[in-house]
Amino acid sequence: MIVGHEWVVDASGCDAGALRDLPRIQRVIGRIVGELGLKPVGEPAWNKFPGEGGVTGIVLLSESHLACHTYPELGAATFNLYCCRERPEWPWAERLRESLGASDVTVRRLERAVSGVAAEIDG
Repeated sequence: MIVGHEWVVDASGCDAGALRDLPRIQRVIGRIVGELGLKPVGEPAWNKFPGEGGVTGIVLLSESHLACHTYPELGAATFNLYCCRERPEWPWAERLRESLGASDVTVRRLERAVSGVAAEIDG
């Protein structure tokens, strides 16, 4: 039984300054939430690492969660979106090129499934 869909996204070749810019990363996350019609259940949690460090953030969603980690020293950002309900594909590559200057974006979409659930529920 499929219990959710997960997007694991790796962006590289990003602008280091963009990856250190907390308000910019917050706007990217806000855009994902808004354009996919996701429903946060509270305020996002953010950590901006000191100096030249990056940003880590997570949004708890009624559908599950959205997390982001940036690595300015590597020009990289990673995103993880897990939803227990079907969602349309979000244009990750286009949006991350536009907002973070990413030159390469890899998107892996996984179906999360469990076996034996229907039998246990029916049983």
